[in-house]
Amino acid sequence: MPGGPAFSTKRAARLKTKKYREAERLFLAEGTAVLAEAPTTPLHVFDREEQILRVSTLETQAGPVGVFPFLDVTVTELLSRAWRILLLHGVQDPGNVGTAIRSAHAFGAGVALSRGSADLYNPKTVRASMGSIFHTPVTRELETVEFLNAASDAGFAPVAAVPEAEEMPGSMPTGRPVVCIGAEGSGLPEEVVRACQFRVGIPSLAPSLNASVAASILLYEAYSRVLG
Repeated sequence: MPGGPAFSTKRAARLKTKKYREAERLFLAEGTAVLAEAPTTPLHVFDREEQILRVSTLETQAGPVGVFPFLDVTVTELLSRAWRILLLHGVQDPGNVGTAIRSAHAFGAGVALSRGSADLYNPKTVRASMGSIFHTPVTRELETVEFLNAASDAGFAPVAAVPEAEEMPGSMPTGRPVVCIGAEGSGLPEEVVRACQFRVGIPSLAPSLNASVAASILLYEAYSRVLG
């Protein structure tokens, strides 16, 4: 077992709930594949079957469960570390948020989560990220317009993804974009769109795309420009 503070299964099981995660600034990551992505040793690992049954959030065990300290960064750190940023506004599904973090990792972007988005440390978010939560700088609980203004001042170009936009993804600005994605259905509110310098739409035969799919398309478009 890795060293660190003593953890009972009762204490760890409480981390399934957001208020306990926030109080301790700790979260759970489960499964061999996810733990293998962690660049640092967990504070504690539960690897015996009876322990996993008590702390896991899954009906079918996926392997050991590790306890980790919070990973999110400040706005200042995100703006200094990232060349591209994905901003999710009001995306409430943790699977979508985790998958979008995975795409951000794949395409070299940081992530900004607005207030009202799914919790970064929800076990479903962590699982859906497939370990990318350990490699991608993420800031959370943001006021979106305030963040976009700060990003603009730091030299980023905010881009709103809106279905009715006439401009295609290929028209996104070169340089340092902040790609803003809203929830499927509700999209981005007008005040967020107004805070963006550019608007782009993704041509689709479907009436809408889920947030993580839209994020992946636009992040790849931005990333492909540095490939050549």
